[in-house]
Amino acid sequence: MSTTSHPHRPGSRAAARLTGLAGWSLMLIAALHTAVFVPQAPWPEWFDGSLRGLSGDPASLAVFWALPGGIVVPAFLLGLFMVRMGRQRQRVGLAATLTLTAWVSFCLWLVGPSGFMFVYVTAGLLVGAAIADRNASARRTAEPASPSRGPRQPAM
Repeated sequence: MSTTSHPHRPGSRAAARLTGLAGWSLMLIAALHTAVFVPQAPWPEWFDGSLRGLSGDPASLAVFWALPGGIVVPAFLLGLFMVRMGRQRQRVGLAATLTLTAWVSFCLWLVGPSGFMFVYVTAGLLVGAAIADRNASARRTAEPASPSRGPRQPAM
């Protein structure tokens, strides 16, 4: 049983592999981001409710938005989704790839050179998957169809 209402055209093996690699790269970025910021997190203060009031420490708020309140969890989940798509021989659409690239570019414009630059690796892999899939699709349509065999001739 299919989970979609319309059948999809399976992507090329190269596109699927690049999509899976993009997913793994995004999960690695999320894990590294977490590893950098977890030691700075004031977990006891957060569990005591310091984030609920308006008198929260700005440094504590910044670390909160860098970890559980930020992009780490959605990025990891998006990476898992990309790996799944790659295993199903699908690829992420080019519009989503361009949106990811625009978001990273805007973040880099705001904060300057930082770990955000690593997301360009993910975006590059997704662009490579789109190119590989289009090239494979062009090759499939350019191949001549196998000649149809006519009715069998009786053996004499």
